[in-house]
Amino acid sequence: MGSTSADARYPLSEPHESGMLDVGDGHSLYWEVSGNPGGKPAVVLHGGPGSGSSPGKRGLFDPERYRVVQFDQRNAGRSTPSATEPVVDLSANTTPHLVADIEALRVHLGIERWLVQGGSWGVTLALAYAEAFPERVTEMVLAAVTNGDRRDTDWITRDMGRVFPREWERFRDGVPVDERDGDLAAAYSRLLHDPDPGVRAKAAHEWCVWEDTHMSLAPDAAPSLSVEDPGFQLAFARLVTHYWSHGCFLEEGQLLRDIGRLHGIPAVLIHGRYDVSGPLGTAWALHRAWPGSELVVLDDTGHGGGSMTAAIVAATDRFARGR
Repeated sequence: MGSTSADARYPLSEPHESGMLDVGDGHSLYWEVSGNPGGKPAVVLHGGPGSGSSPGKRGLFDPERYRVVQFDQRNAGRSTPSATEPVVDLSANTTPHLVADIEALRVHLGIERWLVQGGSWGVTLALAYAEAFPERVTEMVLAAVTNGDRRDTDWITRDMGRVFPREWERFRDGVPVDERDGDLAAAYSRLLHDPDPGVRAKAAHEWCVWEDTHMSLAPDAAPSLSVEDPGFQLAFARLVTHYWSHGCFLEEGQLLRDIGRLHGIPAVLIHGRYDVSGPLGTAWALHRAWPGSELVVLDDTGHGGGSMTAAIVAATDRFARGR
């Protein structure tokens, strides 16, 4: 298989193993394994932060060749406690916590080394994990490349008002007047934890409307987050703003600075030309600093869609063949 059509993907194999992993701090992670139990191990890191794992991601891997591990990051999806609850404490949800969780799951499943696949925020997390545990990573397939720098999150929350001025004014005006010139992610985060459920729901929806706006300049881009149910919107927005208002719990420039730790790990970086929320420059800088990485630029998509699935499948097929 491994077609190059825009919708190329494998049939979705059902999980043959699943469970909840206690990772401490009162957190338990939902995890599942699909594909071939004796196949090449791969772990999928979902985006957001906060979107949760998706059954469709199983289709990125040949189920006869791969043992595919998916899990919901802290407070997301089926992991507990859920960020959908009226009151939730996110203090034990940071990038170092998530990196430790990935390693704990690897140990729990008895996997020696695995391919790491991630998209969007999942790329930032994949890089942080691989730089902490390079000896555990065989290859990387990273789509819609991000690195968690404040420069990039400021671009999304403020600078992109020059590209979408009307939509950005609506986004900015979703917070109190005295907070509109400050950290908009932090301002939204406060609203998303307001005691009033109406305030929380409105802030979550406005955040998701803005996210849908900036995902792509492609003419066929369709909304996705703003049409989700209110519970998903609340969890998603809470986790994104929690991470962005804290600089993704990384030092500025950390992942690019430490990219030398990944030398020798084969990687495919896949990025859409129309991705206005994550300009191509971030993927380009990582590629230039990372010998052995390959950059695939797609001319028909933004932060997802188009031929991105086909490009990911082509990469996972190639690594399954040992090339």
